[in-house]
Amino acid sequence: MPGTNLTRDEATQRSSLISTESYEVSLDLTTGAETFATTSTVRFGCAQPGAETWIDFVGSSVESVVLNGRELDPAKVWADGRIALGDLAADNELTVAATGTYMNTGEGLHRFVDPADGEVYLYSQFEVPDSRRMYAVFEQPDLKATFTFRVTAPAHWQVISNEPTPEPQPAPEAGNVDGGEVALWEFAATPRISSYITALVAGPYDVVRDSVTTRKGEVPLGVFCRRSMRPHLDADNILEVTKQGFAFFEEEFDQPYPFTKYDQIFTPEYNMGAMENAGCVTIVEAYVFRSKVTEAIVERRALTILHELAHMWFGNLVTMKWWDDLWLNESFAEWSSTACQAEATRWTDAWTTFGTAEKAWAYRQDQLSSTHPVAADMVDLAAVEVNFDGITYAKGASVLKQLVAYVGREPFRDGLRAYFAKHAWGNTTLADLLVELEATSGRDLSQWSKVWLETAGVNTLAPQVSVGADGRIESLEIVQTAPESHPTLRPHRLAVGAYALDGGVLRRVRRVELDVDGERTAVEELVGEAMPDLLLVNDDDLAYAKIRLDEKSLATALEHIRAFEDSLPRSLCLGAAWDMTRDGEMAATDYVRLVLKALPGETDSTLLRVLIQQVTTAALTYTAPAHRAGVVAELAAGLRSAAESAEPGSDAQLQLVTAWAALARSEADVARVGALLSGSEVLDGLELDQDMRWTLLTSQVTAGAAGEAEIADEQARDNTATGREKAARARASVPTPEAKEAAWVAAVEQDGLSNSVLAAMGLGFGWVHDTALLEPYVDRYHEVIEKVWSQRTHHIAESLAVGFYPLPAASQRLLDASQSWLDSHPDVSHSLRRTVSENRDAVARALKAQAVDATH
Repeated sequence: MPGTNLTRDEATQRSSLISTESYEVSLDLTTGAETFATTSTVRFGCAQPGAETWIDFVGSSVESVVLNGRELDPAKVWADGRIALGDLAADNELTVAATGTYMNTGEGLHRFVDPADGEVYLYSQFEVPDSRRMYAVFEQPDLKATFTFRVTAPAHWQVISNEPTPEPQPAPEAGNVDGGEVALWEFAATPRISSYITALVAGPYDVVRDSVTTRKGEVPLGVFCRRSMRPHLDADNILEVTKQGFAFFEEEFDQPYPFTKYDQIFTPEYNMGAMENAGCVTIVEAYVFRSKVTEAIVERRALTILHELAHMWFGNLVTMKWWDDLWLNESFAEWSSTACQAEATRWTDAWTTFGTAEKAWAYRQDQLSSTHPVAADMVDLAAVEVNFDGITYAKGASVLKQLVAYVGREPFRDGLRAYFAKHAWGNTTLADLLVELEATSGRDLSQWSKVWLETAGVNTLAPQVSVGADGRIESLEIVQTAPESHPTLRPHRLAVGAYALDGGVLRRVRRVELDVDGERTAVEELVGEAMPDLLLVNDDDLAYAKIRLDEKSLATALEHIRAFEDSLPRSLCLGAAWDMTRDGEMAATDYVRLVLKALPGETDSTLLRVLIQQVTTAALTYTAPAHRAGVVAELAAGLRSAAESAEPGSDAQLQLVTAWAALARSEADVARVGALLSGSEVLDGLELDQDMRWTLLTSQVTAGAAGEAEIADEQARDNTATGREKAARARASVPTPEAKEAAWVAAVEQDGLSNSVLAAMGLGFGWVHDTALLEPYVDRYHEVIEKVWSQRTHHIAESLAVGFYPLPAASQRLLDASQSWLDSHPDVSHSLRRTVSENRDAVARALKAQAVDATH
């Protein structure tokens, strides 16, 4: 990692020694295209005068360091991202003048040039350790302070930070940038906050302004995007969701919104979904929809908006002491944003979406060799950076949902209110929250915390049923198991549903809610009743656990998966089948055929999206190589049929056409895709917008029916940042050794491409109809990955380590190569070993599934 990897012990020692008061940060953004000038004046106290510590800065150079009037030699005190500070006084003033480096990795202060008009756009991204890339700072969450920013920039720019943007003034040394005037923005001081939620966004962003009525009065709202994206910005929807969130959270937390304004800026080349900078949220620009998108994506954008807004209270007003509680920060925002979405917006089925998509992510992550307790042991920053995962977000939120059920919604709410009131503007740990929840609920949460937060792994719940000759249930038990590696059995509150076929419809005729604990739990309420056509453990998706179906229920699900009246039980049964496929208990071919029965007529957008992702993986990776081509052809034909029969212009049509095009490889399918792209054939209701054109063209390229000429023509038509990324993906998809080599060299062996282009190239590199194209990279990947990890920033290294791993060529050779690398590299960084281990796990699971499918 560029810059020293801060450990938890070092952070604890530093925060016991010093107390930060204020930062005054001056930035000059007019000094060139590669670097900027940054000067920080920091005031802080020291509990042991005469002691020494350090302040963090990662950049091009440090020009001067002045501590309490003493000039320190930068050449002697600055190394590996740290500036050594000795002989501290009780009260200290430090000024560091330095040169920062603009990034193109989505970390620190990112600089982007819009290909549409040549305008420059900047935005900051500081979580976890990257505020030190913009100014000198004590980089850890418990050293809160006030921050005052002074920014010199081109006068025609918008400059946005945590406090309201002041009127720009003439710069003291007025100059010009490319013939334009320069101005100075002097922001007011922030409240006491952590450095990772400070922010700077600058450039000629366009804006839609509004306000929301809060307990403190009117709070200004702003929605920003690049000028070239302004025609596509649906600000009304964004603002509507934002206002619904304000009302819900102020009531739920009994705390007024803690900051002075709330801006949301949609930024290009963004690494994540969004970031909760105080009053200045940055959001991935993909949420500005330039083409038709699915309802699942619209719903997901709303969830992202609410997630970041929830952080204004949980994370920003009250902040974790150290990153051990990253899970609580993110899981809480995930739980509360879903609750808000379900209770205060039009997405009343948000918990169904959560169960379908988020829990699937959690179950997948929880079965990797790298799984960890929800409350992870974050020993250093490197450990933190790889834990933005399905455990931290989705499993943690699932566990919080269980906790709400365990203590009761009202006691949970009252505990939160007490927590915010007691700890506003401070730093806390999980124990501080549990104290308040125990007080309001009267429950001892120590054992609950131990089994749910301090142990890893997912349980499996299966019904064991005995039916008499008369067709009635003689006994029914829920059997709970756990993997050998993580043998904890946990308490679950869940429902068992009994479904009967009636006129071709599966209707729930009985529901029993009970506590499941230990290895076996009897369901006495259903003994003596007629055995239904389908028994569903964890009906309504209350528990966090994998489920299985008994023999009769599985047969019913396989034959009548479209018969459910609601999407949630259908999703649960399909999820059980997917888990069985991944666990080697169901042949991938059978799973593909089950999903092909489920797709026609499906209207739940998120369920459809998840099913398409899973069935594609099953066909391409989990089927036996000997008959994979036939299964893929069967899937492609089924997707095409479902797409052609879908309601014209519907969400389903859009998703199914996209999925079919990705798999199109037969002569007939390739020709049909080409005809849709050229317009010589039309599918009623399908919009041939710019993103659909790229979808169809990339399909043609991957099949060898189009190449560089067509890609160049399309990029000329779409001279945008998105067009540049889509073109990079298409070029990496060309099915020739030369094209794969070019992508590999440009992304892996050379440096300089932006984060978004690298990610797009990784997608194209790995998307092949003939996996032999990836065979040469089995060895090359393992030869270079350690060097890549040591020389690139964390996000870029992780993107390359995952995106250019030749997983589509899953084989014993690839598994052996990864295991051999792990065996021979015991001392590389934990985060790199974890990433390679997860890649290896995916191959091992694929080979197990392939072996089962081979006997089909």
